[in-house]
Amino acid sequence: MADKLKITLVKSTIGAVPKHKKTVESMGLRKLNKTIELPDNAATRGQIAQIRHLIKVEEA
Repeated sequence: MADKLKITLVKSTIGAVPKHKKTVESMGLRKLNKTIELPDNAATRGQIAQIRHLIKVEEA
């Protein structure tokens, strides 16, 4: 398992559930097609599971 995950926002949050919008913003994703690196832990995996239809995840 990788230490970090590369997460890219590939779908807009316009029209998304407010809870999902807050999750995306709390992860640090502000604009489409921007990539962030987060640690691979249970908290991050939980956030990814919640918004998996809006993001693309790769192992770093």
